Amino acid sequence: MFREFSPLPQKYVNSNHLKYLKLRMIEVEEANEIYRKELLFLLWGYDLEFFTLDYASKDYGMRKNHLGDRIVYPLVNEGWLYKHFDKMTPSNEREDHLFREETKFNYRVRYALTQKARLMVQRFYRALEP
Repeated sequence: MFREFSPLPQKYVNSNHLKYLKLRMIEVEEANEIYRKELLFLLWGYDLEFFTLDYASKDYGMRKNHLGDRIVYPLVNEGWLYKHFDKMTPSNEREDHLFREETKFNYRVRYALTQKARLMVQRFYRALEP
């Protein structure tokens, strides 16, 4: 009755990995000199091999211009993202040359997380585990 808190019995709580989410996010942000909006975007893109701004803006729920200007381009400049396929990257596959409708004039850049970003996200997930 006079205690500060009383934990529930373990049988009622399966997992509580996100209990210290805010604290872990602050630790990662400070250790890597990254903003929260950038960290959240890297967490979103962790399971993707690559993505376009069009796809990311639809799936992430942000306007394409805002996403690019405020998150993606700064992450590229800081070394967290890279251009997986640039506009002028030629394809080595014959089928791509025969059936591809995108040309060098309308090809969308594909971005991907760098190894540095993938390792940081993995450390973040490990820090959340009890």
